[in-house]
Amino acid sequence: MKVCILSDSHDHIPLLCAAVAQAKQQGATAVLHCGDIVSPRALNKLQNFALPVHAIHGNNTGDLYVLSRLSHDVESVVHYHGQDACLTLADKRIFLVHYPHYAKAMAVTGDYDVVCCGHSHKTSIDYVDNIQGFRTALINPGTVGGVGGLPASYILADLTTLQFAIHTVT
Repeated sequence: MKVCILSDSHDHIPLLCAAVAQAKQQGATAVLHCGDIVSPRALNKLQNFALPVHAIHGNNTGDLYVLSRLSHDVESVVHYHGQDACLTLADKRIFLVHYPHYAKAMAVTGDYDVVCCGHSHKTSIDYVDNIQGFRTALINPGTVGGVGGLPASYILADLTTLQFAIHTVT
């Protein structure tokens, strides 16, 4: 199972949609958004891709009421989890949080196979030795919104093989 991991869209809807379109073309079957969506309109645009979207809010929260209502619409593909999320996809335990320091702490527990974060706008694929004796993937997809003049990016993850690749939005 392939998933599109992204973060920090900051209302840059065309870049967000382009990233999801690229990832879907490469086989992504779900989207994980690690926060700083800002406006629910951004996630509403992702309805057109018909992929499940799991999202948290980050520190630029926007309208949480509308975001929550969007996720509770029975026809919506958006699943809004609040401040953080615990998911199981392709038998892999995944934790989403916006802040890198919180993500590293959760990775160290060994309770998750993959921990994803955002906030720094810098892409990284790291592995953390955890207290249970194995390694947890610690993923930061950077900024899909191209914030601060950085390249708009996302990570395509193959959860079956735990392979991760950084992609630039074109």
